[in-house]
Amino acid sequence: MGYLAKIGLEMHCEISETNSKVFSSAANTYSSIPNSNIRPLDMGFPGTLPVVNKEAVKMALKTSIVLNCSQPEYMYFERKNYYYPDMPKNYQITQETKPIPVGIYGHVEYECNGEEKSVRVNNIHLEEDAASQDHLFDVSTIDYNRAGVPLLELVTEPDFHSADEAVSFLEHMRSVYQYLDISEADSKKGQLRCDVNVSIMDENLDENNPKNWGTKVEIKNVNSFGGVRDAINYEIKRQSKLKDNGEYDKVVQETRRWDEESQSTITMRSKVDALDYKYFVEPNIPKFKISKEWLKEIKESIPELAYDRKKKYINEYNLSEYDSNILVKEKSISDYFEKAVELGCDIKQAANWVNGMILSYLNYNEMKIKDFFITPEMLKELIDLIESKTISSKQGKDVFYKCLEEKKSPKQVVKDEGMMQITDENEIINIVNEVINENESQAKTYDSQNPKALDYFVGQIMKKTRGKANPSVASKLMKEALEKLVK
Repeated sequence: MGYLAKIGLEMHCEISETNSKVFSSAANTYSSIPNSNIRPLDMGFPGTLPVVNKEAVKMALKTSIVLNCSQPEYMYFERKNYYYPDMPKNYQITQETKPIPVGIYGHVEYECNGEEKSVRVNNIHLEEDAASQDHLFDVSTIDYNRAGVPLLELVTEPDFHSADEAVSFLEHMRSVYQYLDISEADSKKGQLRCDVNVSIMDENLDENNPKNWGTKVEIKNVNSFGGVRDAINYEIKRQSKLKDNGEYDKVVQETRRWDEESQSTITMRSKVDALDYKYFVEPNIPKFKISKEWLKEIKESIPELAYDRKKKYINEYNLSEYDSNILVKEKSISDYFEKAVELGCDIKQAANWVNGMILSYLNYNEMKIKDFFITPEMLKELIDLIESKTISSKQGKDVFYKCLEEKKSPKQVVKDEGMMQITDENEIINIVNEVINENESQAKTYDSQNPKALDYFVGQIMKKTRGKANPSVASKLMKEALEKLVK
C-alpha cells in the first residue's frame, strides 16, 4: 500500500537586526562570551518589568504582510507557563492564536525543483527566546545571552508532502528574512531552528479530510536544513514500515528528536492532544492598537524580494535561471549586482563576474561581500576597460587579482603595470611583418586550412608585445598578411 506524507513546520527565526532584546534593554548581538548580554529581566529577577521593542514588532508585522496574513487591530502578549531550566521566569512571553498574533491565515508561494508550490500559513507570532544550555560530561551550564532575544515562530499547515518541499520552503523563508533585513538567519549562530510534524496516510484517501490523516509525530529543535531533510525522510520510512507490518499501535503521538550520530529520530516524551500551558494575557504589557497608517508605512518599506528579483533577472535581464538562482541566493550578493547594473554595467558581464571570479574568491577566502575590496564602481571600471579593448579579457583577470593584492583601482593597476592593450593597426602590422620575417620558411608554407598554423604566428605577436596586442586585431592582420604571402 502507498502512503502520502503530511508535513507541517514550526520555523523559529531570531530577529538579529534590533539593537536590544524584545522586552529588555540588553544588547541583541551574538557573543561568544557567556552571560555578557544580559539584564535583570532576562534572568527573571523579581520586580523587573518588560518593555516592548517597537522595532521587533515592526519586523514581525513586515513578515506577516509578506506572508499574506491578516494583521491584528490590537497587539497582545501572553504568558505561556511551563518550567524548563533555560526559562528563568518559569514562563515565556509569547502570543497565542486568541487574541490574534502578528499574523494568521496567510499563504506563501515558493519554488521546489523548478515547480511553483504554495503552502498555507496558520500563524506567525513574536515571542522571546529561551536561554541556551550546554550539557557537558558531569555538569550542565546555562548561557542567558539568548534569553529574551526576539523570536519569530512561523507555523504552517501540513501542506508539504516531501522533505524536498519542506527544505525548499525553509530556504525560501531564510531568504525572506535576509531580504527584509530582519535576521542573518544563520543556523551556525543558532538563529534558525525548526520543529517538524510528520504523519502518513493512505494515498488513496482524501487528504483534505483531517479524519484521514495519520498520527502526528513531532520532531523538536532540528537546527539545520540537512537535519530537517534527513529527519523527515527517516520518519516517513519508520512510520511506513510500522504500518506495513500492521503495527499501527506503535505509531503514537509523541515528541522525538533528531540524533545526528545514529541518523535516526529518538523518543523524548509522549504527547497528548494539547499541553496545558495555562495561557493568559501578560498583565505587565497593556494591549496596544496597530494603526492602519503604521501598517501602510511598514508595507511601503518592504523591498523587492529574492522571488521577485529572480523573475526580473530572467524576464527583463534575459539571464539564465541558473545564473539568476545564484545571484539571488544571498541578498548582499544580489545588492552588489543590482548596484553594478544601476551604475551602467553590461548586465551579462556583471552577472558573469559576480557568479564567477567574485563568488569564487569570496568562497575560497571565506569572506563576505561587505568585506570585499572591489566595489561595484570598481567592477564597472574593470568591465569598461575590457569592453573598450584597453585590456584583454585575459588581462582583466590579472587586473582583478592585482586590485585585491595591492588594494588599487583597476585603472590604477593598468596604469602602473603598463597593461594598456595595443589596438592601433599600424603598430600591430609592423609587428606582424617582424614575426613573418623572423619565421620566413614557416610563413611560406602557411596553410589557411590549418588553424594551428595561424595560432603559432599570433602567439609570436603576443610574445613580442607581452600580451598587450589585441588578440582579435592581431589574428585578423596576421591572417591577411600570410594569405597574401602564399598566393
